[in-house]
Amino acid sequence: MTHDHSTRRAFLRRAGHLAMLGGAMPLGLNLAALGDAAALTASDYKALVCVFLFGGNDHANTVVSYDATDYARYRAIRSAGASSGFQGIHLERQALAGTVLRPTAALPGGRQYALHPAMARMAGLFNSGRAAALMNVGPLVQPTTKAQYFNADRRAYPLPPKLYSHNDQASIWQSSSPEGATIGWGGRLGDLALAAQGHSLFTCITISGNGLFLSGDMALQYACSTAGPVPLGGHEGHLFGSTATHAAALEIIQAPSSHMLGEEYQRVARRAVQARSTVAAALAPVQVNTPFDDGSRLAPQLRMVARLIAARQALGVKRQVFLCSIGGFDLHDQLLSLQPGLLTEVSDAMTAFHDATVELGVADSVTAFTASDFGRALSSNGNGTDHGWGGHHFVVGGAVKGAAFYGTPPPVSVGNTSSPDDQWHVGNGRLLPTTSVDQMAATLGRWFGAADSELDLVLPNLRRFGGSQAGIDYPRDVGFMR
Repeated sequence: MTHDHSTRRAFLRRAGHLAMLGGAMPLGLNLAALGDAAALTASDYKALVCVFLFGGNDHANTVVSYDATDYARYRAIRSAGASSGFQGIHLERQALAGTVLRPTAALPGGRQYALHPAMARMAGLFNSGRAAALMNVGPLVQPTTKAQYFNADRRAYPLPPKLYSHNDQASIWQSSSPEGATIGWGGRLGDLALAAQGHSLFTCITISGNGLFLSGDMALQYACSTAGPVPLGGHEGHLFGSTATHAAALEIIQAPSSHMLGEEYQRVARRAVQARSTVAAALAPVQVNTPFDDGSRLAPQLRMVARLIAARQALGVKRQVFLCSIGGFDLHDQLLSLQPGLLTEVSDAMTAFHDATVELGVADSVTAFTASDFGRALSSNGNGTDHGWGGHHFVVGGAVKGAAFYGTPPPVSVGNTSSPDDQWHVGNGRLLPTTSVDQMAATLGRWFGAADSELDLVLPNLRRFGGSQAGIDYPRDVGFMR
């Protein structure tokens, strides 16, 4: 062994790499080998933008049954238990007339849907072909029927762990693993893109704090605020009111050290300072004229994403994955009073973001999509809804095959009987997903540029999908991307 191989710096570097890979080391090595995949070395630009709705959005009052038969069922279920002081948690049908969704191909059986009245702009995106609705999406280990769900043999019929738990299900949505996971599927897609990047640090960018979704085996997530790059230590140009003190502090934390841990810390500090300088310079000349609502929590995040996309050439990137988020969707109470404001933010912000991509000339190269911990139960708990499983989501962008529903629209039922109509409900209207998160992610990943063999590494459960069961198709590609 040479002296160079036994230096403390080499040891630290290797130890850090091994610690990062941990139990996922074989997957990490495979992803590293796949980093040069031709699919992700193209000269074009593509970006995925995840909009995570923390708390578990109530999907049944977001994408609402509108045809007369199913609306009557929906209203009866959601008004059950109404009294003189409580009118139920259903939306009135006449209030939905302005947000009726008009797909290019009608749904079987005359089924119709409308969006919540607060989502008029999202309905406009759908009806103009720039958005699609994904029906009954949720985590699955493999295609699963209601009978298999209630079967105690979990070895033969595995389920996602810790169903109905906020932290665990948010983690499973982002990584296929419960709370404590360290690698997300957005980060794994970022791993595949590293070889195509001029500056790999800007492959995965979060605007909402650290997010599991963007953590890769090799790709690091870079954090931005809605105002721009985050200053090191939270200081912007001065410290204690002095620019000289600020400059001195930066010099100290970046100075070389003879101590291996000190040197590693300062290497990271130097990288952070340089990255901040690069992003600030790239954003300085960028102008996005599309109006965003500054009073919203989500809109400023998406405006920053639009600005970063506009600066893509200066940042040296061909593929990017972004994370934005908004919380407050855990509405066990006050569903009718609180959900409208939340859905207005989502609808208006995602529409403004799409309009900004049109302004920038990249609408066909940017795809945004929603995700959430889980859907909710269809039945009322009194003034809101309890935790569920499957739910409905949106995909927005110029490359989306819009004005269409994908997946299997579920029957309107609470699922407490043995009726064939109840086969996809597991009690109180909780939906057993008929499209898995892995299928949804694979469809986005293939558009992003990943090959099928790579997607099996990015999405560990995907290899179990591709056939049909109990009359439901489970394609690896759901088909909503051009």
